[in-house]
Amino acid sequence: MSKLGQVFLVGAGPGDPDLLTVKALRLMGTADAVVYDRLVSPAILNLLPPGTRRFGVGKESGHHPIPQDDINALLADLARDGLTVVRLKGGDPFIFGRGGEEALFLARAGIPCTVVPGITAAAGCAAAVGLPLTHRGLAGSVRLITGHGRDDGAPDIDWPTLADPACTLVFYMGLATAPLISANLLAAGLAATTPAAIVERGTQPGQRLIRTTLAALPEAAQGCRPPSLLIVGRVAALAGQLGQPTTWLEAAE
Repeated sequence: MSKLGQVFLVGAGPGDPDLLTVKALRLMGTADAVVYDRLVSPAILNLLPPGTRRFGVGKESGHHPIPQDDINALLADLARDGLTVVRLKGGDPFIFGRGGEEALFLARAGIPCTVVPGITAAAGCAAAVGLPLTHRGLAGSVRLITGHGRDDGAPDIDWPTLADPACTLVFYMGLATAPLISANLLAAGLAATTPAAIVERGTQPGQRLIRTTLAALPEAAQGCRPPSLLIVGRVAALAGQLGQPTTWLEAAE
């Protein structure tokens, strides 16, 4: 029987390979096998050594060709074969990446698992377009929110708790539910003129910034493709105005 291997749940960041942590890059270079998500950019996968075994297990809204249970089983089987496995996830493994579920499964299976944090999309994509998530006098807190619920349904959110003009709201995976997000926040009391922004393909070639308002967010979202991040709050008015490089940047009022 081969020696039990181990799994590293590694955050790959928002897409720009320069935003990988030193630890993530080191582990990618020494792994026997890499199991990666759809949001891991091609530029990052190109950093893997030629002999590394690769397993793409990407999911997208409404299309899950490889169920989560099968991904869990794959990680366990590879580790039981004595391999060092990097489970490569976009952003941070523990922020809307189902990393907690995978870590718990592996712990219960008795397989060593180490979590390596990554730059989450909210921080990376907002910085890429010059949008500070907090700013004195504008936003004193940030909330990271999933844009969809189980089985890609509507998110189960206590909307009135989000109606704080001094809080920045960042919605992951929210393009399809932008009309619901806008309507519920308006009903909860946020002003229709509240600044909003969409960052499409943040930190990657093809990055795009769309500046809009809460009321106009659904219309703006129609012209966007995933991966996109929806940001609502006063700080969204600063997007693209703080001297960040404007390469790949398109802004529409």
